[in-house]
Amino acid sequence: MDLKSVKSLAAGLRSGAFSARELTQDCLDQIAKRDGEIRAFLKVDGEKLLEEAAKADARRSAGKALSDFDGIPVGIKDNIAVAGETCSCASKLLEPVVSPYDATAVANLKKLGFIPFGRLNMDEFAMGSSCENSAFQRTANPRDTSRLPGGSSGGSAASVAAGFLPIALGSDTGGSIRQPAAFCGVVGMKPTYGRVSRYGLVAFASSLDQIGPFANDVESAGILLDAVAGPDPMDSTCLPNPAGGFAAAAAEGADGSLKGVRIGLPKEYFSGKLSAGVESVTKAAIEKLKAAGAELVDISLPHTKYAVAVYYILATAEASANLARFDGIRYGARKDGKDLVDTYFKTRGAGFGDEVKRRILLGTYVLSSGYYDAYYLRAQKVRTLIRKDFVDAFTKCDVIFTPVTPTSAFKFGEKSDPLQMYLSDIFTIALNISGHCGISVPAGTDPANGMPVGVQFMAPHMEEASLLRTAAAFEATGK
Repeated sequence: MDLKSVKSLAAGLRSGAFSARELTQDCLDQIAKRDGEIRAFLKVDGEKLLEEAAKADARRSAGKALSDFDGIPVGIKDNIAVAGETCSCASKLLEPVVSPYDATAVANLKKLGFIPFGRLNMDEFAMGSSCENSAFQRTANPRDTSRLPGGSSGGSAASVAAGFLPIALGSDTGGSIRQPAAFCGVVGMKPTYGRVSRYGLVAFASSLDQIGPFANDVESAGILLDAVAGPDPMDSTCLPNPAGGFAAAAAEGADGSLKGVRIGLPKEYFSGKLSAGVESVTKAAIEKLKAAGAELVDISLPHTKYAVAVYYILATAEASANLARFDGIRYGARKDGKDLVDTYFKTRGAGFGDEVKRRILLGTYVLSSGYYDAYYLRAQKVRTLIRKDFVDAFTKCDVIFTPVTPTSAFKFGEKSDPLQMYLSDIFTIALNISGHCGISVPAGTDPANGMPVGVQFMAPHMEEASLLRTAAAFEATGK
């Protein structure tokens, strides 16, 4: 069964070519065949999933299908709550925790009959760019299992790239959807900050986190975004604006025409930071944009050179505050000590991995007395400048085009220096800081190693429709 297109799966279910139960069983069969090698899933309850699929079939047979997508499985990253499922964030500290409620994004999926499918591996608490920081297992890149899938949503990207699932949800704090999408050769999108509710998403950095879709094609990503986006009274940062029409916008771009679309090329993103393979694919993509009728505009985003530094001050500061709640007292794993403080030390020392500890320490440091003004306050001011760069750039162009990553997927253990790893997100971080929307689309393969290379489109706030239209048009140039 072809799991690539959500639209074609919906058509197959509607016509009776196959049932939701058969679709779910096919996913389970694919996982049984290959996930021992890929290790995208932390947990899959096959019996429960087949029961949910049977319910979808019964609704369809009775003429009461919840939507065209009733019975289609969706992978869920392990930091997004699903009622009755564990939500460990790939951390030993939360390993025993079972969520008592659904995240709003998951609740929205269920209303349409989508089936939340399994718990997908990730870097612990979404802190990482490789999926090597999970407390439980390392996920491999389906294209080459000696290489990593990217992170932190590595399990989500790998599950789609391996053909286990047609679509999956991830979260993007500094590139955690777009970077693994590029490494695995799938589509990955970060919506505008606030476009999708964060209620039920375990917080890493609250002003940066955003839930978004993974898919095999742009239209499928639009379908998933249509399902999960929209206002939510449970999240005060969620935008009140109505959301929808994203799949329709992607379908409009399927003709491959970019006539009249102004695409900005920021000089700071093409200044010698790319590997030879990524550079060649990116240049070829620019030629495709030209051939499709796009007007290419030279722009500048001067303050993005500070984006990595700003991100690792703001994100770690917010992580330090957010993760203070995980102390083993009310829920989660607990290591008893001789007194309360000793219990905190032992619980957090045993429960958090090295990368999480590193970021908590960094965040606590930049928020501490005597350093708050020098680091955190200054980073907030530079954040305003970075955002202004994007706002100014979008007066000259409709969409911005950049690489997603400096290199294609690297091998396990290749980047042992944390600073070297942090720089793998150099092209994605600024978008989280500014709050705009962006998407990674497959553009070719690295001639040096045959691994996928993605390119990134970025659009103004709440312009997901134009973003998806442009991305779909680019996607069509490769068909």
